[in-house]
Amino acid sequence: MSQRSLLITLFLTLYTGTIFASWPNIDLAVAGFFYDGGFALGQNSFARMARRFFFYLPSFILAAMALAWMARRFDLTGRAVIANKAIGWLAKRSPSGRGLVFAALAMALGPGLLVNIGLKDHWSRPRPVHVQEFGGKQTFRPWWKTDGGCQKNCSFVSGEVAGAFWLVAPASLAPPPARTPLIAAALGVGLVTALGRIAFGGHFLSDAIFAALFTLLICQLLYLLIMGRSSGRAAGR
Repeated sequence: MSQRSLLITLFLTLYTGTIFASWPNIDLAVAGFFYDGGFALGQNSFARMARRFFFYLPSFILAAMALAWMARRFDLTGRAVIANKAIGWLAKRSPSGRGLVFAALAMALGPGLLVNIGLKDHWSRPRPVHVQEFGGKQTFRPWWKTDGGCQKNCSFVSGEVAGAFWLVAPASLAPPPARTPLIAAALGVGLVTALGRIAFGGHFLSDAIFAALFTLLICQLLYLLIMGRSSGRAAGR
């Protein structure tokens, strides 16, 4: 992550806001593509199982990072009670203490504080399944209007998409040979999660895009502040 990537993400955020402010019906058009008397994908058992997997994946990754750091920091692999190949494998891939702080803060400030505490409970935007255009009772609201009928856990922005794009944070700590493919994989998980939330009728396109961009902005800013130029040593002790 670099200052240039941070500026690009900031530009994309402003550009996205302008596009969806000028043409808010894009949200309805994209959601309508998945609607046929209902959002059928939300009833598919495989899709629901995949959603649960992606929902818990960020928490699992962060917990694994913390376990790996403790295994190496406290030499847990040398203790017979828990010495095993899995712990040893994790310890060899332990993040630095700074890297663990970066990933944890990115999770807390992005998907946690900004998205789930700051926006979702205060923006009042109804979800697609709740608006009149898709069989609900509430009125569609563009992303910038906070006078919708939703009271809590609202549509703007997507918490699950934010969590999925947080995976860019731990991926950025990998050593150079693996860093680029892991970041690409993290972005892929984010895109799949975003598509799923839209197809389920849980979020509009702008909810998903803003969730991704807000999370990436926080990850990139924290990376520059915490990791600085130490990215090449991020996977080490």
